[in-house]
Amino acid sequence: MVFSSLLFLFRFLPAVLALYYIVPRRARNLVLLLFSLVFYAWGEPVYIVLMLCTILVSYAGGIAVDAMKRRAKPKGAKAALVVSSAVSLSLLGFFKYADFALGTLNSLLGTSFDLLKIALPIGISFYTFQTMSYTIDVYRGEAQVQRNLISFGAYVTMFPQLIAGPIVQYKTIDAQLRGRRESVEEFAQGVHRFLLGLGKKVLLANNAGALWETVQAMNCDGVPVLTAWLGLAAYTFQIYFDFSAYSDMAIGLGHMFGFRFLENFNYPYISKSITEFWRRWHISLGTWFREYVYIPLGGNRVNVWRHVRNILVVWLLTGIWHGANWNFVIWGAYYGVLLLIEKYFIGKHLEKLPGVFRHIYCIFFVMLGWSLFVHDDIGQGLAFLRALFGGYGQGFLNRETIYLLYNNAILLVLLVLGSTQLPKRAGEKICTAFRDHEDLGMILRLAFYVGIFVLSVAWLVDATFNPFLYFRF
Repeated sequence: MVFSSLLFLFRFLPAVLALYYIVPRRARNLVLLLFSLVFYAWGEPVYIVLMLCTILVSYAGGIAVDAMKRRAKPKGAKAALVVSSAVSLSLLGFFKYADFALGTLNSLLGTSFDLLKIALPIGISFYTFQTMSYTIDVYRGEAQVQRNLISFGAYVTMFPQLIAGPIVQYKTIDAQLRGRRESVEEFAQGVHRFLLGLGKKVLLANNAGALWETVQAMNCDGVPVLTAWLGLAAYTFQIYFDFSAYSDMAIGLGHMFGFRFLENFNYPYISKSITEFWRRWHISLGTWFREYVYIPLGGNRVNVWRHVRNILVVWLLTGIWHGANWNFVIWGAYYGVLLLIEKYFIGKHLEKLPGVFRHIYCIFFVMLGWSLFVHDDIGQGLAFLRALFGGYGQGFLNRETIYLLYNNAILLVLLVLGSTQLPKRAGEKICTAFRDHEDLGMILRLAFYVGIFVLSVAWLVDATFNPFLYFRF
């Protein structure tokens, strides 16, 4: 079940909201837990057992860590943390990376191990990192142990951010799990944020994805250079609007239930360096790796060679986190090298360039990165990269290029504008203009959000193309 589906919008969400606000406050975490399990089981009924196992292991691990700390047994607390983390990582490793490891062994050693062909549990990378952050933070003393199994289960399974993030660290919502106060204002804020995400997903990401699929279906050796770049631009926008839309909807749903999740995107495509881009893109993942891998390795408070090692380790792990394939490893290494080049060679020179050139530089390398990211087959990825630079001797454009540009001109303008802060600033100016006419301003806002909802539902009624890209991670 996805947020941008009629089933979710008109059946699941109304049902969970109605029951959530009917039951006594002390039972609301239980409602969230039960409905979240139903939400997950809708697409992955078999893997409910795996999720429950992860919950129990981390719950017991947190209690064991806390008990050892109270008894002043640091070695015992560390052992409990290691066991809990090892079990969680082992489950993630088996279900996500077993076939990748077997396939790699077969390629390198000439063996013929049969692949297990295990279906990837949706969202396992996200909820594994969440449960690990909980036990680590309890060990560090940055979070209180949660002794209520229902509340802990609600944290792990919470359907708004269960299967595609953002990665919610337990310490950021500990107090909210224990006691939160929902309000009409916060609920309305959540509805607004959810509808913005729904519009971004259905009206922008899906249409950008359709354009990318059209170009991707062409033979690389015959794709004009401009057509190849147009397709890559479409994917560049699709993955941003798809993933940021999911985060918007997750944050909006959180508000509806009284939770405040941290932001996951901050207009990454306005960045003027790769370093800035990764401060704005998938913030919750970057925060996780910084707090639980990069800083424990020593961060940047070490000599140059260790810092290089730290960066490469983090980015290789970031790449492999996204998927069990070599293209993701290469993609992670690509960004690790780029960040090191900025840090030690071109960073100071880059800052002296006009902003427009820095922005072009950043977007150029980000788009090349997406070309590596999107192609699971490395050969296809290299072929597409070759097509981007006219490596097959193909022309710059043809009639089909002009046709695609003409038919998608309005979409491309909306995608460019939507990836900047201009719509937000325009909305703020409109709100300021109607400050003295609150009723009229409210009517306009209502019309705007209703319009998004109606257009999105109308599109979904006949839509057959409605993927969420990050579900496979």
